[in-house]
Amino acid sequence: MDDISSLRRILKENRVIAVVGLSADWFRPSYFAAKYMQEHGYRVIPVNPRYAGKEILGARCYASLSEIPEGIDIVDVFRKTDDAGPIADEAIAIGAKVLWQQIGVRNEAAAAKARAAGLDAVTDRCVKIEHARLFGGLNWVGVNTRVISAKRPRWLAY
Repeated sequence: MDDISSLRRILKENRVIAVVGLSADWFRPSYFAAKYMQEHGYRVIPVNPRYAGKEILGARCYASLSEIPEGIDIVDVFRKTDDAGPIADEAIAIGAKVLWQQIGVRNEAAAAKARAAGLDAVTDRCVKIEHARLFGGLNWVGVNTRVISAKRPRWLAY
């Protein structure tokens, strides 16, 4: 599910992201990606047993996906590849729509399991980079995507 039209559809239709492995440290990639998505209109729900009950980026952190009391669209996996299998099981159990494995996380068995259960599955890609590339947020920090456009989506705040 890594073609541009699928990625664009996933990011356009799904607005609630549970970030599994979100760190409270501002310098960690998970924090930076979550902050970017929040600032672009997404609701981010932290999932990390280390910070359960505390707040990260102004949102209550949960120990597991099953503890979240609301519907989740995207389960964003910021954990090691071996952890993606059990996270996929939890994503399926809670009725998530997308299993998204971040850059460096490529568990094909977990992705196949998610797809078999009707979820979209993305592997080895960053939600922040893909959103910036597809919806014009590159000026937020910048990434070389080899996509050049002079047009900004009108719905973005900047």
